[in-house]
This record gives sequence, structure tokens and C-alpha cells, in this order.
Amino acid sequence: MDLSERKKKILRAIIENYIQTAEPVGSKVIAESSGMELSSATIRNEMADLESLGLLEQPHTSAGRVPSPAGYRLYVNELMEEHRLSMQETERINEALHLKMAELDRVIDQAGRVVSQLTRYPAFALAAGMERVTIKRFDLLMVEQNAFIVVVLTNNNAVRNKLMRLPGELSEAQLQLLNTLLNTTFVGLTLEEITPELMRVAQHAAGEAYGLISLVVSFAMEVLESLEARPVHTAGLATLLTHPEYKSLDRAQPLMSYLSEDDDPARFPLPKNDPMKIVIGPENVAEELKNTSVVVASYDIGDNMRGIIGVVGPTRMDYAKVTARLAYFAEGLSRMFGKGELMPPPTPEEKEE
Repeated sequence: MDLSERKKKILRAIIENYIQTAEPVGSKVIAESSGMELSSATIRNEMADLESLGLLEQPHTSAGRVPSPAGYRLYVNELMEEHRLSMQETERINEALHLKMAELDRVIDQAGRVVSQLTRYPAFALAAGMERVTIKRFDLLMVEQNAFIVVVLTNNNAVRNKLMRLPGELSEAQLQLLNTLLNTTFVGLTLEEITPELMRVAQHAAGEAYGLISLVVSFAMEVLESLEARPVHTAGLATLLTHPEYKSLDRAQPLMSYLSEDDDPARFPLPKNDPMKIVIGPENVAEELKNTSVVVASYDIGDNMRGIIGVVGPTRMDYAKVTARLAYFAEGLSRMFGKGELMPPPTPEEKEE
């Protein structure tokens, strides 16, 4: 959208004022605070133009204007200035990044909590595996005549094993035959593809043989399911209630319920190729998010895994600060997981911020 520089400055001033106050912004406020030396009448005319362009909305005829989702989008894409983190912010993030916990889920959970505290918005975090997880190889190892160990290797190099006990005896030759069948039939298949293949095998295998095949394949499916499961960690849901938009429980409750679900990562917009993604208001697919904005950053965990961390809040959220904090946090997590190091300390100029 081709706007004059004056319109851009007025739109940015309105959005940044509304971010801070959550109150409709009038021309007098902009005239007194923007430093543009324009009369209230001139600003009113420009605001009317911005409203006709769909960038501002007027809640009531006598009220000032508030940004529309399109206005926020223009602000995010073109108008907002880069927010420089203060020394206190960088030190707090670095302190959090020192918490190298043994379990990835605990790291992710802690990351979400810190981000929520930093931004004062609800945060969500999860680990994302490879897009397509399959079985790379089966190995069956005889233990006793009625017991063997199944070793499953996946294409993202995860290894799982399980001891299988049988009601009857099994020879070494039978075990090797089973091993060959598994590696020629079920390797390279996703979780969704294994079930139809198992049904096809059932039409040709004898009852006892199919029982063995099904036993091992069921374990393989459990392995794939566990690797594909990506629980979502949420933190700071109660922070919603501190924002004017969610003072009413009738409005806050549906969103809080939506965010508290922990078994469906697909309900959040995830960045594909970009390290940062901002989804504003009606750009969200989920109905529960239509009046909110979602900012998501991704980072590299290693071993074909990446992490996702983001916040959900009102469309008037301070996008510059949120994106700066998320970007710094995500980059720090990538360094921590990949190289075992933290982000460099702030420069002297940043310390003065």
C-alpha cells in the first residue's frame, strides 16, 4: 500500500499509543505527542483517510480510532522500528539459557515460562521432529527359545528396544525369517502407512506368523507415535486477565481453554522456512484466535529437531518488543543446543537503553 510519509508517521503514532494505553486514540493526543507539528484538524483528515483505507477503525462515532488488523499488518511489515533489548532483558534471557536441563521437555517448558514472564503474554513452546518419521531398520535378537529383543531404528536415528515373550518356542531360523519380512515390508513407512500394509500382510500370512508380525509391528507403531507426539507446553495463561481486552471472563475463558490443550500442536501457526512468523487477528485459521495475534519463533535443537516458541495476545501487542525478545531467545536456544554457548553480552550502546 502506497502511503505518504505523513500518513505512515500518524498511523505508527496511533498504533504505538494504542499499544500502550488500550484506549482509542484521538487527533489531539497525536498532535501533542507525535512531534510532527501538525494541527488537530490536519491529523483528523489524515485519520479519516487511513480509516477509509481500512487501516483504522472507529469503535464509536465520538471516539478516537483504533488500529485494524490491516493496520497492524502494515505496521509489522513496514513501520515498526527494531526494538533494542536492554541489558536487564539480555541478562535475564541469558540466565534462563544457563538452565541446561537433561530432558528436552523440561527445557522447553522452562523456556515458555520465561518468555511469558518477559512479554507478559501467554506463551507456548514445543519440539518439532522431522516432517516424516519412518522405520529405518528392524533387528531381532534371540534371548531364549520363547523370548527375543526387538530393536527399532528410525530415520531420525532414534533407537528403541523391547523384550518380547512368547507362549511357545521360536527357532533361530523362524526369527531370521521374521526379521527379513519386517525389513522388506515395513521399512520406510510412516505411522499412517503401516496399518494398511499390516492388513495386506494379514491376508497372506498364517495365523501364528501374523501374530508374531503384528506383535513387532505394533511396537514399531508405538515408537513412531511417541516420536511424532509433540506436547505443547503453555505458560502464563493468567496474564491474559491483565489486559483490558480480556477483563471479561466470557471473552478470556474460550481463549484460555484453547491454549491449555496440550496434545494438538497443529492449532498454532508454525513457521515453515522463516525463523519468525506473525499472524494478526483474522489471519489466524482457528476461530478462537481471530481476535488475537500470534508471534512464533523457531530455533534449532539438532538431531533433525527444531523448537517452536511463541506468544498469544491482543492485536495491540507491542510487536517490536515481542519479536525482539523472541528472536534473541530463539537464537540463544539454538546456540545452547548446537554449540553449548550463550549469546554475547550487550554492547555499551545497548547497556544505555
